[in-house]
Amino acid sequence: MPAYMIVTAKIADRDAFISGYGAAAGALVAKFGGRYILRGPGAELLEGNFGDGASMVISEWPDKETAKAFWDSPEYGEVKKLREDIADCQVLLIEAPSVAEALNG
Repeated sequence: MPAYMIVTAKIADRDAFISGYGAAAGALVAKFGGRYILRGPGAELLEGNFGDGASMVISEWPDKETAKAFWDSPEYGEVKKLREDIADCQVLLIEAPSVAEALNG
């Protein structure tokens, strides 16, 4: 079953984040079998207390195990250091059928 990684990030230095962490993480997402569904700044907070103006990233993975293999990999551990002190992130992982599968199944 597909898994989705949902990231909300408050970024202090967007240029440094994109050129360093963003580029390196993007290459690893592809290497580990994930793909981006959404990447963009300017989220509007409708409820809760985290995320107004933040960037949102949603990636799709073949399954939860594949996403966790990416997240727990030594390569990603090194890449994650590139966002220290420039981004405050909240990361969620959920396994669920795609909307198309749910409607047709």
